[in-house]
Amino acid sequence: MKLIDMQVKEYLKVLKSDAPAPGGGSVSALAGAQGVALFSMVADLTLGKEKYADDQEICRKAKERGASLYAELVESVDRDTEAFNLVSAAFKMPKETDEEKAARKQAIADGTLVATEVPFHTMELGYEGLMLAKSMIGRSNPNAASDLGVAILNLTGCIKGAWLNVKINLPGVKDEEKARLFEEQGQKMFDEADAVAHDLYNQVAESL
Repeated sequence: MKLIDMQVKEYLKVLKSDAPAPGGGSVSALAGAQGVALFSMVADLTLGKEKYADDQEICRKAKERGASLYAELVESVDRDTEAFNLVSAAFKMPKETDEEKAARKQAIADGTLVATEVPFHTMELGYEGLMLAKSMIGRSNPNAASDLGVAILNLTGCIKGAWLNVKINLPGVKDEEKARLFEEQGQKMFDEADAVAHDLYNQVAESL
């Protein structure tokens, strides 16, 4: 059964077990999905309300783009665990002959690349979600300001958590150009998100 299809208690039971997956990457993707779900809720609580007439377009755009971000982040919950399983299976491959060793080495490299690409994409999704949440600060239903703040916290956790999962896999990425891209772009996203999230959280807290 897919993680995303489990009941919450069942998912948490698997998460806290000694099974190596799901782990931090899946949790980061789920945090991102929760963040998008929350700002989509805030958008819905704003749309169609005459007293928020000036905020309709911003919330409409956030909700529309949020729908696809949400779907991708939900998919990433299981994709991250599947990527980990690829690497795990590769390490269990036989290594008695030179041919087996070569096949095992290639499988590990291929699996590690996927296990880096998945959380990197989760970072990208979380970052875009954070920017959408940012656009709604002061431009959405103020009665749901705390929900928007929690959305920001979840999206920040998504970005930072996914970045940790990128970093732990980077040493195993054999393609130097791709490794450099992950490192440079990932660090840039992390730094920008960290600064933006801190400012947004303070704005929300001060508005309550």
